[in-house]
Parts: sequence; structure tokens; C-alpha cells
Amino acid sequence: MRDSSAAGPERIVIVGFGPVAARLLEHLEPLVTAGSAAVTVLGQEPEPAYNRVLVADVAVGRTPVTAVRLADAAALAARGIDVRLGARVARVDRPFRRVLLDDGRAVDYDRLVLATGSRPVLPRLTGLGAGSLPAGVTFLRDLADARALSAAMAAEQHIVVLGGGILGIEAALAAAEEGARVTLVHTGRAPLERILGDGARVLGAALARTGITVVGGVSTGVTLTRGRFSGLSLEGGTTIEGGALVLACGVRPRTELADACDLNTAAGILVDHDLRALDTLDIWAIGDCAEVRCWEPSCDACAGNTAPQGLIGPGWQQADQLGLAFAAELTNEPVSAACPPDRREALLLLKARGVDAVTAGETDADPWSVEPGLAVAVWTDPGHGRYAKMVTRDGVLTGLVCVGMPRTGAELVLLFERGDELPADRSSLLRLDSVDGGAPAVPPGPDTTLCRCAGITRGTVEDAVHAGCASVREVSAATRAGTGCGGCHDEVRALIEQHYAVAAAS
Repeated sequence: MRDSSAAGPERIVIVGFGPVAARLLEHLEPLVTAGSAAVTVLGQEPEPAYNRVLVADVAVGRTPVTAVRLADAAALAARGIDVRLGARVARVDRPFRRVLLDDGRAVDYDRLVLATGSRPVLPRLTGLGAGSLPAGVTFLRDLADARALSAAMAAEQHIVVLGGGILGIEAALAAAEEGARVTLVHTGRAPLERILGDGARVLGAALARTGITVVGGVSTGVTLTRGRFSGLSLEGGTTIEGGALVLACGVRPRTELADACDLNTAAGILVDHDLRALDTLDIWAIGDCAEVRCWEPSCDACAGNTAPQGLIGPGWQQADQLGLAFAAELTNEPVSAACPPDRREALLLLKARGVDAVTAGETDADPWSVEPGLAVAVWTDPGHGRYAKMVTRDGVLTGLVCVGMPRTGAELVLLFERGDELPADRSSLLRLDSVDGGAPAVPPGPDTTLCRCAGITRGTVEDAVHAGCASVREVSAATRAGTGCGGCHDEVRALIEQHYAVAAAS
């Protein structure tokens, strides 16, 4: 950072313009208005920040591009923020505090924030080089990918999705729900086997019932016909013919800029608990590219796996933390800085029409273990596509897997996040998805987290609805609820319908 006696606003440069950077800008706008900061944001894409989680929905035409946008470049520019789209950063010149662009221009900084996110993993397949992808092969990471998949569906091509994780499954489901012929290729016995265990086989059967062809095997290469994708080869000689290949093989934090300027990196860019890059005074990192791991050997939070979780919620929390910290440092007004977010157990949620799964906490516990205090209850109904696993320690829920049972899954998540004990009769929770439903074991209150991505409570959403919000989009604009994975949209919609039904009846 510059000397405190230097004149003029503090120059803050943000590299990357994704959802996390957009959230940080919300905190920096008042500093720009007050003249305390001059902010430049460098986005590599021609589009301002948008919700990448919903790219598959955009690709199949279910969600318009306008509904996933998280920032308005023109509005930000009108407020004094220098927004540069299509700006590719060549390198960071740390000694001279400059960001060098590939067109030869340079942007000076006093504070540099790296919000470079993550990049999709390119599998090692014969026919796929390290350069540009051949025609008909795409990731599903950005809006350009969405347009490529949309064109393939319009041409009624057979879509092959490689990758049995959440992204691959959701892409396959979205395409299949819109009438496309889809084959999902995964490794192992079933998609998501590593985290769902035996529940993955129930999920695989549910995917097959939607019309998706589910194929297990190790991919070896792609077949190109006149330079365009025409088939995916598997070990053993099998070839899956298709007109488009969607690569959904995971993501890795983008650390190229950090590596090139000698910042400390591991899985991500190493930062301390203030999100400052280790051994620096003027560089921070947030979001998918940031790995919180301090140098203190006695720090319990940094003793385990510190790799970025790849979830939007923690990134938004980091943006809040850093934005409030900058505000506290650059203004004379007292600002209470946000506490560093806890590294919570990841909650993975898959929701689609007729297919749902949720998992959290420790899920690999053995039902037959004799470990003191540990109890594992498992229930399987493959014929109806249902599976539930509940792991407790001294009665408290510490892990869960739930497939094909949305109400039970929602209740288990509520109990898990509250750290509550399960009822002595675990089977009572299964009745929530019976024909007559049953009552929730713990009625959700106003303090219950409704949107886990943005950390918005049920009460906040109810207040917005009572104030006049009449659609999910209006609630999202007022509260941020529903701007992440979209898994809470149904619950937000239900609160809106319930409110207006009561109002109409009164």
C-alpha cells in the first residue's frame, strides 16, 4: 500500500469479474463515491459478472441471460468505477505495483485483489490438445459455452456429457428435460459414488428413468470427423457416438498470475485469515482462487485440508470480509469488519425435476462400526428411487445422504446445520416423504437459513415478501436470496404464494 501521506484516493485493482468480485464491488462503491478509493476491475470475458452456477439453465433456454447477471457495467461506470471488459492480464509487476495487460497497457495499484476464480479441467484424451477445443467440444463454464450447447440442442444433436459430478449431472438433466438425447459418461459404479456411497446407485437409476443413458467407464479419446467431434472412445473399444461433447471434469483454482509473480501457492493462492497473500502487504485473493492457510503451525483451522471448496457461498463471505476491512481502513467512520468465515462442511445439493440428492458432513461411516457414540442408520428403496443415510455422534447428526426424498433431505439439512439431535426413532423422518407427508420434526423459524449460498434467513425473505416482493427475481434483488445455485427458488416461491394466498383470503 502507498504511504499514508500520498495524495489522492487509494488505487484498488481487482483482477477477475465474477460473482465474488461483483460482491466486493458492492462494498467498494461507497468508498469510490466518497473519494477514498479509485477502483478498476479487469474482466477477461466480454460480459460483466453473472452466476456461473446457472449456465446450464441458460444453455437449454430455461433461464434468460438477464436473470443470471449480477452486475451492470454501465451502472458501475456511472458511479465512478473503471470497468474493463475483455481485458486479459499478461502479468503482475509487483516491484512497480502494476498490472500489465496483453495489449501493452498497464494499470497501477496500491491494493491488488486477485479474484481469478477457477478454470475447467481438460481431461487427457487422445484428440484433445492443450490449445483450443475442436468443434463440437465445449466446457460448460461461461456464456460462450452455453451458446455452444444451445446451438447443439437446436440442431437436435446427441449430447455426450463427460463427468459424473454435480456439474455433469445437472448439465445432462437440463438437456434431457428440454428433449435432447443425452448420454452421461462417468467413472466408477455410478455418478457421485465417492460422496453418495450406495446412494449413488439409486441416483443412477433415477437418472436413467429421466431418459438419460448412463454409462460407466474410463474415457480414452475423442473421434473427430472433418475436424468436428463425432464420438467418445472408452477403454475396451466402445465408442459413444454423438454430435456434441460437454466436458464436466471438475475445476482447478487459477493461480497462473500468482505463480508468475512469485506469490505462495498450493492448490490455490495462499492467503492468511485476513485474505492477504502470504508475505505481501498489498495483494489479497478471494473466491475460488484463494486458499486460506497461514504460517502459524499451531493454527487448528489451517491444519487440515485448506484447498478452496469451489462454492459460491464462501467466496461471497470472503468478499464481505475484505470489503468491510477495506472500508474500515480507508475511512474515518468506524466500520465493524466481518469475521473470517468458518470453513464449514460442504453441503452438496442436486435438484431437478424428479431427481434430487443432498449430502453433507461425514458420509463414509460404516453402519456396522462399534466406535463409541457413533450410530449410522441406512434405508434403501431402489424400486422407488429412495435412499437415506444418517450419521450421528452421541445422537447429534454429523453426516447425511438423501436421494429421492426431498422433504426428508430438507429436514436433515436443517437438523445438521443446527447441530440438533435426531429423534430416537430415525424412521420417523422418512415419513416426511410418505403420501400423507407428516409434520416436520423441527418447524423452520425466521432464523433458519433459507439461502445457503448467500446466507439469507427465512425471516429476511418473509420480510421482503411482506414489503411487496411478488416474484423470486424481486426477492433476489432485494435480499440476494436465490442468486447462488438456485436450490432455494422453490422455497422462496412457496413463501410468496403462501403470503399472497393469505392476503387474498383476508
